Amino acid sequence: MNIVLLSGGSGKRLWPLSNDVRSKQFIKIFKTEENQYESMVQRVYRQIRAVNKDAIVTIATSRSQVSSIHNQLGDEVGICVEPCRRDTFPAIALVTAYLHDVKGVSEEEVVVVCPVDPYVQNEYFEALMKLEKLAETGDANLVLMGIEPTYPSEKYGYIIPHNKQDISQVETFREKPDAKTAQQYINQGALWNGGVFAYKLKYVLEKAHEWIDFTDYEDLYRKYEQLTKISFDYAVVEKETKIQVMRFMGEWKDLGTWNTLTETMEEPIVGKAMFNEDCENIHILNELDVPVLCMGLKDVVVCASEEGILVSDKEQSSYIKPFVDQLDQQVRFAEKSWGNFKVIDIEDESMTIKLTLNPGHGMNYHSHERRDEIWIVISGTGKAIVNDVERVVRPGDVIQMKAGCIHTIIAETELKVIEVQIGKDIDIHDKIKHNYKNR
Repeated sequence: MNIVLLSGGSGKRLWPLSNDVRSKQFIKIFKTEENQYESMVQRVYRQIRAVNKDAIVTIATSRSQVSSIHNQLGDEVGICVEPCRRDTFPAIALVTAYLHDVKGVSEEEVVVVCPVDPYVQNEYFEALMKLEKLAETGDANLVLMGIEPTYPSEKYGYIIPHNKQDISQVETFREKPDAKTAQQYINQGALWNGGVFAYKLKYVLEKAHEWIDFTDYEDLYRKYEQLTKISFDYAVVEKETKIQVMRFMGEWKDLGTWNTLTETMEEPIVGKAMFNEDCENIHILNELDVPVLCMGLKDVVVCASEEGILVSDKEQSSYIKPFVDQLDQQVRFAEKSWGNFKVIDIEDESMTIKLTLNPGHGMNYHSHERRDEIWIVISGTGKAIVNDVERVVRPGDVIQMKAGCIHTIIAETELKVIEVQIGKDIDIHDKIKHNYKNR
């Protein structure tokens, strides 16, 4: 079974836990049986493996999310990287060409596409397997999974089926309506369009060639930045006549706002926090190493992270995006393939960062043209390489690197390092990657 998970967006409605680098699907908020916290993408990936351990999973995503995916899922998961954002049709065309030309998937095989971040139970993934069989054996070119609505939502598009049977031809589609119109659709048997569908590889390859002049995956990748932005729904789904929908009646939630996200939380507090007995229906999420105390609040979400602090009525929290769009600040926390970094202090000509490297992982061998750097090892052991010279590093060691110096650090155990950057033009783009012959 080939499953493509679409992972995009910046999740600004979940600020301050999400930012331009850390999208909502990477926020660790769901408690596992081992009493640890996992993110949306970790939860979905774990559920897929529980239902179908042989499923081949490929995540279609932007370059900025690759490090977070590797950090949370490991290096084995398949990733198809978009050079830039061009909406869902180019993204699906690219991942389809990737599966065919790079991974060798046959044109006759079925691909199931779904978002990376729904809140669902295992029955959802069992339904995906049924969807795959329908696409494999049926006459339809495209098979959708429609979500049985639980209320007249104004947030989703609607699929209008020909009848109310479990599997039906699609009559038409409707854009996001007002609540009154949504109820009328539901009375007709309409389903939420959750962006879940299945097709044979050759079908989307043919559609891609109709819209785009390309020869193979490599050619499409090179031309990607010049492609027109267009959604898969508009380019393919709404124009297809041989199209079916399968009704799904299990639990399905789109956790796009604080209000919906807190509904799924098993406990009201994540992190260092407390509230008094006069509080009602509140949730506190604190990633800082200082306590948060709430008194007498009702229907409120409080969130504190390195990016900022949110205190909001739960209903009003759905409308924070325009305010977050006005913020222009340095990203202060991000997960990388090797671990994570946290910005501690920013001055006009310096920046201080705490790096945490996972055992066995290291940075790219790189240099900077416009800044000096100093590493101070505070815990763990590892190896630093500076201008091809290796040295073992332990707590208390200090490594200085002038601009132009090529360097990296590799963790043996979990390694924590304070990095001080000094320069008049400190910029994330001031990084040149190099190859190290002995790595």
